Amino acid sequence: MDYKKLTQKKQQLDKYRPFDAALVKNLEEWFRIELTYTSNAIEGNTLSRAETALVVEKGLTIGGKSITEHLEATNTAAALDFIKSQIKRKPSELKEKDVLKIHEIILSGISKEDAGLYRRVPVRISGSAVVLPNPRKVQNLMDEFFSWLKKETKLHAVELAAEAHYRLVTIHPFIDGNGRTARLLMNMILMMRGFPPAIIRKNDRLAYISSLEKSQLAHAEKNSKTDYFKLIAAAVDRSLNIYLRAVNGEDEEEENEKLLKIGKLAKATNQTVPTIRHWTKEGLLQVAEVRESGYQMYDVKMIERVKNIQESKEQRLTLGEIKKTLQS
Repeated sequence: MDYKKLTQKKQQLDKYRPFDAALVKNLEEWFRIELTYTSNAIEGNTLSRAETALVVEKGLTIGGKSITEHLEATNTAAALDFIKSQIKRKPSELKEKDVLKIHEIILSGISKEDAGLYRRVPVRISGSAVVLPNPRKVQNLMDEFFSWLKKETKLHAVELAAEAHYRLVTIHPFIDGNGRTARLLMNMILMMRGFPPAIIRKNDRLAYISSLEKSQLAHAEKNSKTDYFKLIAAAVDRSLNIYLRAVNGEDEEEENEKLLKIGKLAKATNQTVPTIRHWTKEGLLQVAEVRESGYQMYDVKMIERVKNIQESKEQRLTLGEIKKTLQS
């Protein structure tokens, strides 16, 4: 995958360093709440964004919400503070104790017997066909993971962070908190390399989980991680845009204005909805977001993609050939 665009945006951002202190404070506070809210929402926490801010920043309790949900919010915020304190290090310097520390903070007050410890029992992911490693293999797999991280120096920062996240959730070393720990590790690596953290939005949950499962079930197949890497890259891109708009004094854009429902995409390209749906299933079109209502939303860039697909079909290329052309 080509990360050239992300590198260019980071280089643009680097020109503004050092940032204004007030700007940094504002951005860090916003990302702290947003990362806490979204990461926990992906795991089923029902605190809203505003409620998360009240719990984390004001120490308030929210009526009708469980103690665990409150602790998940304060613990994730505390874990973010921890990884922020580590970003002057290099990813290759990360050790087992760092990941165990993140997990210990995540489960603090929630599961004392499991916090900061590898699982000792088999686990399954609800609703998934992915088979997770036997608990007896976890320690060796984690040793291999840190050995890989120590030696890996050629990958682009975003690919390294995404790959580390993927490998950790695939090992699934903990009985609970694997996803949150993996996302924190990913963002620690990103920040170590000078990138802003990646926010996996609540509405991205289905696409995020599906892309991970697809990679895990077809790990031996070429390009099995393509959708997953694209999703993480898009998350980093959004964060870079937030920083760039802030340092340029620009107003925040409304991302939803750039997204189209399947019907609007079909209408804009003179195609039928079943055709758009089929091309999406075949991997020719990418879904930018899945709303809680179940609607698949497409970036306006997919209008041009549809036109390219149609032109290729007129040249009598098969869908497989078109897919290869688009990927290249």
